[in-house]
Amino acid sequence: MNAGILGVGYYLPERILTNADLEKIVDTNDEWIRTRTGIETRHIAAEGEETSDLAYHAAVAALDDANVDASELDMILVATVTGDVAFPSVACQLQARLGATKAAAMDVTAACAGFMYGMITAKQFIEGSDYERILIVGAEKLSKITDWTDRNTCVLFGDGAGACVMGPVSADRGILSFELGADGTGGKALYQEDTLIRMNGREVFKFAVRQMPESSENVVLKAGLTKDDVDFLVPHQANIRIMEAARTRLDIPKERMSYSIRKYGNTSAASIPIAFAEEVKHGNIKDGDNVVLVGFGGGLTWGAVLLRYGK
Repeated sequence: MNAGILGVGYYLPERILTNADLEKIVDTNDEWIRTRTGIETRHIAAEGEETSDLAYHAAVAALDDANVDASELDMILVATVTGDVAFPSVACQLQARLGATKAAAMDVTAACAGFMYGMITAKQFIEGSDYERILIVGAEKLSKITDWTDRNTCVLFGDGAGACVMGPVSADRGILSFELGADGTGGKALYQEDTLIRMNGREVFKFAVRQMPESSENVVLKAGLTKDDVDFLVPHQANIRIMEAARTRLDIPKERMSYSIRKYGNTSAASIPIAFAEEVKHGNIKDGDNVVLVGFGGGLTWGAVLLRYGK
């Protein structure tokens, strides 16, 4: 039994914050932001709109796409570092709102790599025949922990949520290989202090340009495939230069890599599922395609999956 994706969905808040808007807040400019990060706009949650709200809208879309009712879910996993409150978890709040009465529920905290951790956790339950339908959501309201006076970080982040429903798929589909990792000694490179994000950009960049390409290549090799077999790359949308390093390592044309960072910025755990769902919606990822999903985050953490998309 292989674990794969049955349906996808995503949600972005209505408010859009442009680079021009940020020029009025901190000492920065559009050209500097675009050339160094690839970001032009990002979505910001409305006042009173919480992480659980973002997660709910993405979850409903994914359930609808999978043709699965919430009552059929066995588990809900939410990857986030910006829960509404310390507890209950966003997953428990989502379970109640969806009416998923038989689903176990918990949050996964691995920062920007959280969705990868969630997918692999779901894989174990499904392939062990314990559960059949698992909802995984990556949802973040980073705007509430962003230091809007720090021009090095406030230009990077946005809010949003992406989701997928996982379950058993045919033998030639699903997750073919994965890699998860962590290096706690790098925790001070990216962390939260006094409720706000703090980042050593140089150290994070050095780590990411090494780890993302390496993990991408590793899952291809673990699956017994070659670079030529990879149809699409969905990297964590953190920085265009880091993403390009992974694309170059796999020798993938630009048109076969997701660039949602331009519109949405870095949405942490929501980044990969938003990008993936959008590419599926637009027909760029098709049944039978071999897709590499790869991310890194605070912790430091990382994760990658080689997925053959389809049921």
